[in-house]
Amino acid sequence: MKISTKVEFGIVALADIAINSADGSIVSAAEISARQNISQKYLEQILVTLKQGGFIKGIKGSRGGYKLAKSSSSITFFDILNALDNNILSNDIDEEDDNGIRGSVNSCIWEELGERMRSFTKAMTLEEFIEIHKSGEVKEEPMYYI
Repeated sequence: MKISTKVEFGIVALADIAINSADGSIVSAAEISARQNISQKYLEQILVTLKQGGFIKGIKGSRGGYKLAKSSSSITFFDILNALDNNILSNDIDEEDDNGIRGSVNSCIWEELGERMRSFTKAMTLEEFIEIHKSGEVKEEPMYYI
């Protein structure tokens, strides 16, 4: 599966803000950029999208930055993905060839896979993701050497 850098960096930025503002601190774009190695200009564009989506609040001033607009337990990945790229979880399938093999592929595989993704992302919250990150339980793919 290919996910755009906008979506990936948006999730990273949102998690960074949640982790680093848990004590009430304000997190600046420059801090996120430095910690996560993301271009600050690109990050600021993503932060605008996250702000428009109602995930973060912008705090103005010399010590300004961002904090979560609502609790991490109420932010689902379904909402995040739809805000950053509404095509990922869409269920738009070409129905031109419903009677042939292509129709069966669409209904048996892509519709089912899409539904499972939507179900998973509706159940997974930002808070759960952060807990998994902190616990180090992230599944890593095996490294193969030749």
